[in-house]
Amino acid sequence: MPYNEFAYFYDELNGEADYDVLYTYVKGQLEEHGVTQGIVADLGCGTGDLTLMLTQAGYDMIGVDQSEEMLAVLREKADELGIADRLLLLRQDILELDLFGTIRAAVSTFDTYNHIGPAPRFEKAVEKAAFFMEKGGVFLFDLNTPYKHRQVLADNEFVLEGPDAVCRWKNACSPAGERVDIAISIDYLDTGETFREEFSEYTYEADYVKAVLERAGFRLAALRDGETFGPLRPDSQRYIFTAIKQYTQLEKDHNG
Repeated sequence: MPYNEFAYFYDELNGEADYDVLYTYVKGQLEEHGVTQGIVADLGCGTGDLTLMLTQAGYDMIGVDQSEEMLAVLREKADELGIADRLLLLRQDILELDLFGTIRAAVSTFDTYNHIGPAPRFEKAVEKAAFFMEKGGVFLFDLNTPYKHRQVLADNEFVLEGPDAVCRWKNACSPAGERVDIAISIDYLDTGETFREEFSEYTYEADYVKAVLERAGFRLAALRDGETFGPLRPDSQRYIFTAIKQYTQLEKDHNG
């Protein structure tokens, strides 16, 4: 899901996101599982705050996003920090991922994998990440939970206000609760222009995600609340998974 016009107001309208806490958790998980350096891909990196923080921590970062607009914002931030030459940005659909080599880890946050579905596409995206992962590599990603889709997003409408734009966000939950269709309209305060975008999110039960990871060669190492980073609760709105690759692609091919 490319986000297009929304890219330019993503940071402004996503102001409640606590990147410091997210970064601390992500870096802690990487280090706990032995990834203290090397190549890390941020899949669906968006405007790249986490990508930049991990770059500054010494990782060789690859930022992957389908939206050229998102990547343009990230390039500008990297230039301002003086670290543009320390990261590689790729405009790619993560269903067609091609990283030109292996990676030590992949991270994906803020619901990127919710946008990929339905299920066969989600499974393909996990397999693509697995394909480039070294043995012992870490795959760390989050997902909005079924609870959030059915009880919070549901058929509700939200208004996000920033100094330069107002974003109206309208949800429509499918009868079975496995998909939320989202319509966004962005009103530019300076020009009076309005832009509209539509996309969908798909939701998956945690046991299903674990099974998909295992089929792709991962072992689930941790599953926590993706906002508090503590234990899951019945009303958790986001999962965050940490999975460890159990074998290389070469070993898989050799063993059939």
